[in-house]
Amino acid sequence: MEQALSRLGWSGGSLRAAGRTDAGAHALGQVVAYQLAWSRGPDRLTEALNASLPADVAVRHTALVPPDFHPRFSALGRRYSYRLLLSDRADPLVERFAWRIWPGPDVHRLTEAARLFLGEHDFGAFGRSPIPGGHTVRRIARAEWQVDGERLCLLLEADAFLTRMVRRVVAAIVQVGWGIQPLEQIQLRINDPSRMWPGRPAPAKGLCLEEVYYAN
Repeated sequence: MEQALSRLGWSGGSLRAAGRTDAGAHALGQVVAYQLAWSRGPDRLTEALNASLPADVAVRHTALVPPDFHPRFSALGRRYSYRLLLSDRADPLVERFAWRIWPGPDVHRLTEAARLFLGEHDFGAFGRSPIPGGHTVRRIARAEWQVDGERLCLLLEADAFLTRMVRRVVAAIVQVGWGIQPLEQIQLRINDPSRMWPGRPAPAKGLCLEEVYYAN
């Protein structure tokens, strides 16, 4: 994106973005901001950028914003999705954007575990603040599983997320769904954020930043 902008006369040091995504994760609704001298309108700028971007990156919409707008600090909330593929057979096309697991977890347990994360809590057991010394309290407004046969998708909406929080939350929920950990272990970590959830986070490839919300 920075290279494409440079070809159009941009000379900034770096883009401002709504947030970072882990290597291997995806973004459908990333938001970036920059200053550029351009007189041909936002839609023409979108076209010019897409003509210079690689095949796996695209600008969906360009708009003028106030000088004090910041994609990250002006945001009111974010929505992430995490996709699972329940299959004992490899499916390379689907697995590029999903974590394939087998055996399939109990969907009722997945739903119960996801509900525990709703509300405002200190989620220090599931991530760290992106700002050194920052607090780890976040408010999750939505934690919902969508089921389509062997494909499952967890939608999480919150005012903000901690670093690797979504991937750890998914890993914890899946362990409960498998019966490896009891439901109470999640509640224990929410009540005591100093006790980090054990184990590896879910793979980055299943994670996607879907949308960032701002005031109208």
